[in-house]
Amino acid sequence: MLRSFEFTETWVVPAPAAAVAEVLTDLEHYPRWWPQVRAVARLGPDTAWVCCRSTLPYTLDLVLDAVSRTPPVVEVAVSGDLDGFARFTLVPVAGGTRLDFRQEVRVRGALAAASYVGRAVLVWNHRRMMAGCRAGLTARLSADYAAR
Repeated sequence: MLRSFEFTETWVVPAPAAAVAEVLTDLEHYPRWWPQVRAVARLGPDTAWVCCRSTLPYTLDLVLDAVSRTPPVVEVAVSGDLDGFARFTLVPVAGGTRLDFRQEVRVRGALAAASYVGRAVLVWNHRRMMAGCRAGLTARLSADYAAR
């Protein structure tokens, strides 16, 4: 049993695209600024294990493989509890960089079964995860530029 999810979001952060890409490609330091990313372990030069948990009491174990680390596109292939991709497209705008986020994933097993009755809750949980990303990334980049 497989179920698919697609997510898109757009927001602006107060930093140039190169600085945003630098933070987004530094997976090992995600737990410092993204509260829902609980642990990261580097598995290779382009691969990391990521443990994340949003509001629901369910932890995802993921393996992320870099597809693109070069702006305008920062993308990873996702495997583990989810299979698919997550991509940020970075667009310079007045005052910083617009991030266009797109994620397409498939789930199986218990998570797929839960999605039949609780899809709206899982989507809400993902939105909470991405709200943490947006807030943490904005704070991290703001602090970096305030220090300069």
